[in-house]
Amino acid sequence: MTHLPQIFLQSVSSCPGFDEAAFVQAHEEASPVSIRLNPFKPAASGFGLNDPVRWNTEGFYLATRPNFTHDLLFQAGCYYVQEAGSMFIGHALRSCVDLQEQLTVFDVCASPGGKSTLLNSLLTRDSLLVANEVVKPRSEVLAQNLAKWGTANVVVTNNDPSAYAEMADVFDVILVDAPCSGSGLFRKQHEAVEEWSPDHVNLCSQRQKRILAEVMQSLKPGGTLVYSTCSYSRSENEDIADWLVQEYALSPVAIPLEKDWGIVESRSGQHQAYGYRFYPDKTRSEGFFCAVFRKPGERISATTSGKKNRQEKLSVLKPKEKEPFRGWIEDVDSHELLKFKDDYLLTNQAALSFVNRYPHLYLKKLGTTIGSLVRNDLIPHQDLAWSIYRSQGVPSIDCTAEEGLQFMKKELQSIAGEKGWNLMSYKGFGLGWIKNLGNRINNYLPNEFRILK
Repeated sequence: MTHLPQIFLQSVSSCPGFDEAAFVQAHEEASPVSIRLNPFKPAASGFGLNDPVRWNTEGFYLATRPNFTHDLLFQAGCYYVQEAGSMFIGHALRSCVDLQEQLTVFDVCASPGGKSTLLNSLLTRDSLLVANEVVKPRSEVLAQNLAKWGTANVVVTNNDPSAYAEMADVFDVILVDAPCSGSGLFRKQHEAVEEWSPDHVNLCSQRQKRILAEVMQSLKPGGTLVYSTCSYSRSENEDIADWLVQEYALSPVAIPLEKDWGIVESRSGQHQAYGYRFYPDKTRSEGFFCAVFRKPGERISATTSGKKNRQEKLSVLKPKEKEPFRGWIEDVDSHELLKFKDDYLLTNQAALSFVNRYPHLYLKKLGTTIGSLVRNDLIPHQDLAWSIYRSQGVPSIDCTAEEGLQFMKKELQSIAGEKGWNLMSYKGFGLGWIKNLGNRINNYLPNEFRILK
């Protein structure tokens, strides 16, 4: 049971759709467990997915919370464990953005990667997702989760949002899932209750405005801004929405809803900005708020122009230089391959153009790391094990669940298979690499992905 401070309940008592008795009762109940499937890795799950999240076609509720760490399909990136309310962002964008176009999308506060993988699932192969996280350890988690998703049209940066302040008319869509007071997570993160205070709410509101102001110039005319929080406080939600309309002349975008979803539509202030509130007593979710806006002006089409300021670091491979990778990458000539330091990367033209154009950004990830070459032989990288572009001809051992867990724990000593490099896979989905020496194996799973318990 979660004890809700009276000062908090008083502070949200006038918020649209708030019902104190039902709200308090909901916080005495367990949080629902939900996952969102990876559309690039369709897998037959053992969960019995018959309870869908109504506002997201790839989202499902689970009856109980399994041990995700020991589920090899989770380890292979076939799904993401995500709170159901935040999946609404996918529905919002599908309703107001032509996702078949080539788009450049920016997730400003992206770690650990739930919303980034959701955005990436919506985009075409020639589009680009730029996912940013200011805290370095969190940016590494973000890069890992996007690598596990398997796509190559991704750039991960580790910058304060102010690094984007001078970039004009770059992005078609920006998501600011802003740092907030966290009241929407009270039911599942009890420590958030102790950290909440009116002063913290005010501090978060100021920080949210700063982040939005710093990235606003980078949104193209006619582009779409999605703002969200996991807070119930009006000053972090409707007040920010009204500020965006007043300060930047943004046009609020109405998102279609079904009545039985239980989502509360709030329109606040003289500017009548649309906001969408999720309460645990009305929706099968935690607390969430989302608002969508359009920037005034005619939208600029996708461009790959820009000075190639990083060209001295990025050596784009010519067709004949791709030969060592032909057995590893499916349809290798349709991708941009390049060398960065000692590694070879796979990406698309939009990502390559972006990093060349903005050399001041600190990169954590560009596309998919294929691996390194030693005397023209590839040492495959973990990213390639997860990649949806990995060749089906790569030697592979489709292991049992027991063998897969032994591999993930780095306890597997030997396994039947071809000598040399082998992909360890489960139900056809990559887990990592081994080098089979016949009587034993070398396990190349990075230690940070090893299952310890």
